[in-house]
Amino acid sequence: MTIRRHVLEEAADLIDGDRNTTYGDPNDDFSRTASYWSIHANGVLQRKLAEEGLVLDPEVAAVIKNLFDAHDVAIMMMQLKISRLSWSPMKRDHWVDSAGYAACGFDCIERG
Repeated sequence: MTIRRHVLEEAADLIDGDRNTTYGDPNDDFSRTASYWSIHANGVLQRKLAEEGLVLDPEVAAVIKNLFDAHDVAIMMMQLKISRLSWSPMKRDHWVDSAGYAACGFDCIERG
């Protein structure tokens, strides 16, 4: 077995086994996280606008309340792992987790 396949199989074992058991279905977990991140982003934007003497338009605020979707969480978690890879490219965990987040993100897209 190639190292590539081994990394992918390790990621598959995690997302279909340990991680799925620990955190639940990725679509549910990532949807919940997307809601939290959207709320936070809304608050940050309102604070930043207020610092400039501006007010968030109500129509824009309505969009921001649901700014992130489940697949966005997977993408941003992959970006986190990529950022960590710049510091420690030899750490296998970052590569495995990136593959796992990619698979979970596409699963979220497919299931909508």
